[in-house]
Amino acid sequence: MSQPPSFEPTNKRRRPAAQGAENVGHGEQPRADRTQVFRPEDVPSSEPRPRRRTSPAAASTQQPPSYAPAGSGQQEPEQPPQRPSEPPHQQQPPAGPPASRRPRKKRRKWPIVLIIVLALVIGWPGFLIVHGNNKMEHMDALSGAADTPGTTYLIVGSDKREEGGIDDPTEGQRADTIMLMQVPESGDTSLVSIPRDAYVEISEYGADKINAAYSLGGPELLVATVENLSGMTVDHYVEVSMSGVSSLVDAVGGVNLCLDYDVSDKKSKLEWTAGCHDVDGETALAFSRMRYSDPKGDLGRGERQRQVVSKVIQEAATPVTLINPVRQYKLVDAAATTLAMDNDSGITNLAGAALGLRGVMGDDGLMGAPPIESLNYRTPSGASAVLLDTETIDSFFEKMKNGQLTLDDFAQIG
Repeated sequence: MSQPPSFEPTNKRRRPAAQGAENVGHGEQPRADRTQVFRPEDVPSSEPRPRRRTSPAAASTQQPPSYAPAGSGQQEPEQPPQRPSEPPHQQQPPAGPPASRRPRKKRRKWPIVLIIVLALVIGWPGFLIVHGNNKMEHMDALSGAADTPGTTYLIVGSDKREEGGIDDPTEGQRADTIMLMQVPESGDTSLVSIPRDAYVEISEYGADKINAAYSLGGPELLVATVENLSGMTVDHYVEVSMSGVSSLVDAVGGVNLCLDYDVSDKKSKLEWTAGCHDVDGETALAFSRMRYSDPKGDLGRGERQRQVVSKVIQEAATPVTLINPVRQYKLVDAAATTLAMDNDSGITNLAGAALGLRGVMGDDGLMGAPPIESLNYRTPSGASAVLLDTETIDSFFEKMKNGQLTLDDFAQIG
């Protein structure tokens, strides 16, 4: 009888030992949390087992072992039977921590902030304009004459006699300060301080000091007199009480003023040491009104008044004021309380005047007095007045209207 063929097993690893194995398929099911213990002796050895020789007789009675064909890979151990799986829609998620809700996206706050900023940028100036216009006094002032080129402002400081004010024997209400500003269509802005004692022709009253026009016929007669003198139609009339200068100065936190000589003036109550000083509203008012102790008289006072106005505007335009709503409100409130304008003008026109004054009130600004022939002209009544230069005054104002003035055109008085 022929011998069966002998096969060499390709998988030389030991088969799993029966020792320690559990009965599966019947009885107790394996627990998921049972931990399988491995012992070193259970690890398959890499050494080949010795071949066992069998006798021919034994070989004829024993069945040859069954091996998986070569190349079929490692035989997988038997797996315990699994419970029937549930349908996909009935499967439960594995145990674990409860699923947290998806975090809600935080709403961005920048649109709200932007709206607030825009409301402040747009609404706050609007509020200031409405507040100022409602609080400001308006009056009949403009003559209604035909327009002339450019924009003409007449700025008047009225000398109102108020109880407790500065001692001044002059009765009635007069124009202490008269400034004419021209913003031409082309050329440079100019500011002319007309002396209050300038001897001019007043309609229906004849020749007199120009400040008398205010006391005789109020703002309308003063405007008509200035228009007759200059040949320019006044577009905006601005009046400030001289006592209101104090409120404006305090509203901007004080100003720095300069005067190069000592002053002790009883009428204006100005006590001054030569030099530059930071002053409050009360001192600034006395500074702008003093004239009897000034060597230049009324012309010197005009210079100091322009200095006060210039410093107030400079302080009003500083970043400290522009970004401070409290200061802005105080300034607008003080301006509306102490200033008066014609019926056709308002806060926006006042802002335009302030911009023009800021541009002209510099070291090289075109400002000063018109040409003067005499500072001590004797009127027919025997009063002392300022006589303007009759030969050049007309051409002077013509140049002013057209933006052609130069510094040499102003009065040169030492």
